[in-house]
Amino acid sequence: MPISGMTGFGRTEGALGAWSWAVEARSVNGRNLEVRFRGPPGFEGLERAAREGAQARFQRGQLTIGLQAKRAEGAGAVRLNLEQLERYLAAGEAYVAAGRAQPPTLDGLLALKGVIEAADALEDPEAQTELEAVMAASIAQALDGLAAARQEEGAALTGVLSGLVDRIASLVSAAEAQAAEQPAAIKERYQRRMVELAGDAVSEERIVQEAAAMAGKADVREEIDRLGGHVDAARALVGGDGAVGRRLDFLTQEFMREANTLCSKSALSALTATGLDLKAVIEQFREQVQNVE
Repeated sequence: MPISGMTGFGRTEGALGAWSWAVEARSVNGRNLEVRFRGPPGFEGLERAAREGAQARFQRGQLTIGLQAKRAEGAGAVRLNLEQLERYLAAGEAYVAAGRAQPPTLDGLLALKGVIEAADALEDPEAQTELEAVMAASIAQALDGLAAARQEEGAALTGVLSGLVDRIASLVSAAEAQAAEQPAAIKERYQRRMVELAGDAVSEERIVQEAAAMAGKADVREEIDRLGGHVDAARALVGGDGAVGRRLDFLTQEFMREANTLCSKSALSALTATGLDLKAVIEQFREQVQNVE
């Protein structure tokens, strides 16, 4: 499966008997997979179906799955769960008495989870099971829609990331060509400086030795080789399958480490400029990678 993004939206609707509902599933970027489910009172068991469905399809992202359901007027009734209501009142009594919380209002209490329940569902376990099974299927459809939307984002990201990797490769090639000019430039600069300071007293052999030592410290061939290897790895990941976001994020850090070292070793203004351009493109790459699952 091609790379996937982490932003998307899916929606589906369903109905059974007197019940009708709509499911919306949406996601945004996230380092790990986080799933939040919001459903109507009396259907808390659907949270498990939502979580398992999300875990089967996604590895990263912050997901919100909302189920809104309604029953046709006059088709059934609701029941007030007094035991649950008393538990809420008992839990908050000490805070109200201490002045740390306001006395609860009726509408606030009725909105609490588990206080109002669908009476017909509770009285007919088989009907409840059948209804939840159909609703769970709708949740799965919404998650499939979300997955399709994330795949579309992934397809767009593939083009963007590939273009940035090509730009990085081009800059690495330019840096390699410029780096080849460093030894001669270092020798010429050192020789000119020695002549200014010591005149003809300095020997050519001494100049060659010192310039060679300085050129060795400024040698960026290892950094260029590693950057080339990172380019190959990035292309393989972008063109590969599965959730590669974390690996691309790590690779971006390696890209930036080598680019920083290249700039610090640079003895030519042209190579420094290329290194800075390289860092800018790597940063653009990093920003886009944050959208990859």
